[in-house]
Parts: sequence; structure tokens; C-alpha cells
Amino acid sequence: MYTAEISRGNPTCFLFLIDQSGSMEDPFGGDATGSKAVAVADAINNLLQNLVLRCAKAEGVRDYFHVGVIGYGLKVGPAFGGELRGMDFVPISTIGDLPLTVEERPHRVPDGFGGIIEQNVKFPIWFEPVAKGPTPMKQALKKGESIVAGWLDEHPDCFPPVVINISDGEPTDGDPLEVAESIMEMESNDGNVLLFNLHLSSSTAPRVEFPDTKKYLPDEFASLLYDMSSILPEKIREEAESEGFYLMPESRGFIFNSDMVKVIQFLDIGTRATTFR
Repeated sequence: MYTAEISRGNPTCFLFLIDQSGSMEDPFGGDATGSKAVAVADAINNLLQNLVLRCAKAEGVRDYFHVGVIGYGLKVGPAFGGELRGMDFVPISTIGDLPLTVEERPHRVPDGFGGIIEQNVKFPIWFEPVAKGPTPMKQALKKGESIVAGWLDEHPDCFPPVVINISDGEPTDGDPLEVAESIMEMESNDGNVLLFNLHLSSSTAPRVEFPDTKKYLPDEFASLLYDMSSILPEKIREEAESEGFYLMPESRGFIFNSDMVKVIQFLDIGTRATTFR
């Protein structure tokens, strides 16, 4: 399982469920340098740019992937801006063509003489930070379940869809575990849908990365997200190990209280499926 080749004729999809509740305005773990909402938006936009580049060939961007971003806070729904507003899944070539805006951002690079210089680079924006309202995670998962079901109906032989839920707080609309289990039971002919969770805690508790047990998790909500996370397929587990993470055969796609470098690594690992042509 999880061996289907990804191609333009048999693409796969990634769906991000992003907590946009008021608490996402808080900083990471007491660090006052920036909000979780801004950091997540930057991480998602950076990942989208990398996915576009990963699919770029001489003749243009090939649609190996379709991507959706669903926000949940004051409302639950698609979170792309600009011409992509309101779209559940968008082909990666269309994402590349239609950023909401492109910013100039400083980037530190080697100067060739052992030093570091700062240069401005172009940074496309598709998804803007939002931090308002409650945390309707169960509703967001139900929305994700419906979107993925439609994808599977149209692409029964695809590499299984990957759903990544990013949140910092407890659900305010009931227990989401049953919906999460339903998502993980959905399948293509190549395996079950993968659901990964990223918990952006404001606490100073030790971080936990790709655990295979709830033993070291600090609270019931972290344990809930662990239960809502898929065991990593071998290919993705190998990708995580190549990035320096220590994993066990039953490790799950879950990270608690990590820093933004690890957040970006987690998102990137979660979208490294298999070979494509």
C-alpha cells in the first residue's frame, strides 16, 4: 500500500485544516516575536511555493497535486484569497499562477567569503493569517471529510489523500474523534486516507514529535490529537528519519509544541508522498 505513482493522470491531494480561532493570536510558548496565526500562514505559503517548484518542468507546472486550505474560527470554509477564494481544491499549476499577492522579504544567504548577507526575495502569498472566534474543529473535519470523499469518488486509484490539521486549542463544538476516525477509514485503492495533526501549544511543556505512545503527552487534548493521527506509512517515516527525527514503526503523524523550524519540516514531510512523473 501507499505505492501508487503520482502523475498528471492520477494526481493526489493535500488538504490543510487551519485553526483560525482567537487564541491563534497568541505567541508560541510565551515567545513574543509573533503570533501563531502569522507563523502558520507563512509556513503554509512557503509550502505552497515549494509544491509549485516541485512540480515545475520545462514546459510548465504539472498538476501532480491538488491542494485545499480550510480555515475554522468565526466560520468554516476555504481560506484561499484572491481569485482562488471559495475553492475547495485547486490544481497546483493554478495555485502557481494566481497568488493573492507577492511580497519582498529579507533572506539571509552566504556571501561566498564566509559571511552572511541579506537579500530581498519574492514571497508569494495565497493564505493570510486570521485569528478570531471559537474552535469548531469537529465542523472543519466534517467539511474535510466531505471534500475528500468527493476527491476519492473521482480518483479511486490515487495515492491516498493527506489531511493535515493545525490547531492550538480544544474544540468548542464537541468531540471530533469520531469524525477523525471516519476520515482515516476512508480509502483509495492504494490505502487509507492519512490524517496528521500539529498542536501549536502556548505552554512550555517539552515537545513531542512523531510519538508511538501517549505516555509523554501533557494533557487530554494532546492525547486526543494523538488518537486522531494516522500511523506513518513506511515511505513517509523514512522521509522523517532522513530529516533527523527518531521514529518507531508505530509512530504517528503528530507533533506537540514544536518550534517553527520543526513545523515547516513536519508540513514538508507530510507532503512527500512517493515518486511522480
